[in-house]
Order: sequence, then C-alpha cells, then structure tokens
Amino acid sequence: MSANLDLVRSIYADWERGDWSSTEWADPRIEFVLADGPEPSRSTGIAEMAAAWRDRLNVIDDARVVAEEFRELDDGRVLVLVGNAGRASLSGFEIGQLGSARVAAVFRVDGARVTRLVLYWEWRRALADLGFEE
Repeated sequence: MSANLDLVRSIYADWERGDWSSTEWADPRIEFVLADGPEPSRSTGIAEMAAAWRDRLNVIDDARVVAEEFRELDDGRVLVLVGNAGRASLSGFEIGQLGSARVAAVFRVDGARVTRLVLYWEWRRALADLGFEE
C-alpha cells in the first residue's frame, strides 16, 4: 500500500469516528471543491475549507461517513467511494434515504499533504469525470 493511500485511509479513520478537527493532512493552500450538489463551490486554504465543511455539517445531525472503497488512481490521486448517514437538521429526513447517500472524494496528494480535495455529491459523476465506467 502506498503512503498516499495510507494518508487518505487515516483521514477517513478520523472522519468515521466523527472527528472532523484535524487538518494536519492538508496543505496550507489546499484547493477544496464541492463539485456538484445543492451548492457547488471552490475554496482555497485550510480556513476556507473548514468554513465550507462547517456549512455542510451544520445542517446534518449525527453526520457519519463510511469509506466503502479506496482506489489509488495514479501517483498522486486517491478516489474514495463513501456512504453518508445522518439526519437533516430541519426536516429530520435520514440522509441514507437520499440517492446522494453514496458520494465520492478525490484526493490529490503531494509531499505527504493533500493539495486538492474534490467532493462529489453524486458518485457516478466522479466516476464519469475520472473516465471510469460504473
């Protein structure tokens, strides 16, 4: 297993426990992209990424992620297919009942730091963007 894959697995180990606090893995100038979904956006730097995460997590009670599959794409990129769970704060709707409960993340790693993180609300779009067939 490569160091990049180990790094991404360690990030998800924290997130799966509900620990969103660490940013030691992120390059100070990280590019954080929400590629699709209700509010696509792009931000730069740890502070902006943290704000974008807070915005997303503040609308979900008991947010949980489970990494279902890790794929090393090349020397610098790792794809993670992820199952999400939790409850929408306002409506009480269970996230697992949404089609978007399975999402994807693409990490770009350079020098033991994540320099770019792209989150996809729709995992099929991630696979298409990367040239994979379902």
